[in-house]
Amino acid sequence: MTTTFSWRLGGLLAAGAAFGALAGCTTLSPGHGLKVATAGVSQTLCSAVFVSGRDIDQAYREEMRPQGGMWMVDWGLHYELDRERREVRTRVYGAYPSRSVYRDGMGCLIDHGRIPPASPFVPDPVAVLLPEIAGPQPVAAASPVLKAAVDAAFDPSWQATKAVVVVHRGRVVAERYAPDVTMHTPWHAHSISKSATHAMVGILAWKGRLDPTPLDPLLRMTEGKAPFRGYTGFDDATRMWSLEPDMAAYAESRPQAVPPGTRWDYSDPGYQRVSKAIRDAVGGSAADVQRFAHTELFGPLGMRSVVMEFDATGTPVGASHFYGTARDWAKLGLLYLHNGEAGGQRLLPTDWARQAATQTLDVGYGAGFWLNVAATSRHPLGFPWGLPGAPADAYFGYGYLGQYLIVVPSQHLVIVRFGLTHEAGGGRVQAGRLVAGVIQGLGEGPASLPAR
Repeated sequence: MTTTFSWRLGGLLAAGAAFGALAGCTTLSPGHGLKVATAGVSQTLCSAVFVSGRDIDQAYREEMRPQGGMWMVDWGLHYELDRERREVRTRVYGAYPSRSVYRDGMGCLIDHGRIPPASPFVPDPVAVLLPEIAGPQPVAAASPVLKAAVDAAFDPSWQATKAVVVVHRGRVVAERYAPDVTMHTPWHAHSISKSATHAMVGILAWKGRLDPTPLDPLLRMTEGKAPFRGYTGFDDATRMWSLEPDMAAYAESRPQAVPPGTRWDYSDPGYQRVSKAIRDAVGGSAADVQRFAHTELFGPLGMRSVVMEFDATGTPVGASHFYGTARDWAKLGLLYLHNGEAGGQRLLPTDWARQAATQTLDVGYGAGFWLNVAATSRHPLGFPWGLPGAPADAYFGYGYLGQYLIVVPSQHLVIVRFGLTHEAGGGRVQAGRLVAGVIQGLGEGPASLPAR
């Protein structure tokens, strides 16, 4: 079965305007940006359909169409879903074709000329160490105040919340899902993936299989490579995701600008270099990474629905392309809340969670997690560093479009929020309000808590 969808077609004048606007962004040709656009659409929609089980047209309308710059190409964009081949193909203005293909257990991969076969990995049974956090049904909030706090996250003022899960003292105490999402939906975590990548480095360090010291500047985003230029379609990150079959090699090739450890700059390419170090440490193939992650992290935590996507060389896209349910990601938060232990067994070094929550230079970032601190420098991407209104000790994984994995040690609390929020920072003010409201609803009011 094949389904197609195409936005309204326009004339040459509109096409020329779009080309001119794109060309004004960079010395690169406009075709570069258009190729990035079609590749991004193919990849996002392929994963939305075959990993998350979403409707392709709704995914485009909610996730892709509102993104900056898409209005220039939207009228000439055509995507095609082929369920039999399990792929999505996209063109714009009838040109710049791209194709993303689903592979069992590995998510989707953009075709750069050859699609490697799916990994032969078959998971072995692994003992779950983390006590189960909830039963088989969604958990309703026990108090009206807690219910109101969760319901407020679904108000239209915080655009398109899809899931909220609240875990207090190791148990889910409230959760809610949008009509098109269930507790079983593996959601694109975007850069919360970095938090899982940080955990994998910690596991390897604890087992003596990887020296984390050389990776610290990468985990803290102080690698000192060429400055990040924002998600324009011409920046290093979108080029890496959309056009490079070997993402880590491209990340490594970027010129060194300053000595490592001296300057913070948001870096997806840096986390791809970390991902390659993980791959090499566990055997060198995608199957090795899957086996390691399942056996040592996802399996012991009971994260049953996680899907890691890979580049064409078998390196996991640990900067941004992991999927899992809201409960899955809450379990990762519990690993950090419990200082690297699950069910009394240590998975991470004793100081690994503290390292994640230790401030880097003068910014609101630790390692794999953002911090709730009043950073002295200005955020280069234009949104608040922390979570206004949340306790000062809160730290959080954050992903594009408002994905949050929030850990609040002082309250024995983990909160996950998924959504599609098209504003800078993904609604950090609303996320802070969610944390404050949940704490109030749990009967541990914020009056005595230090907060930003």
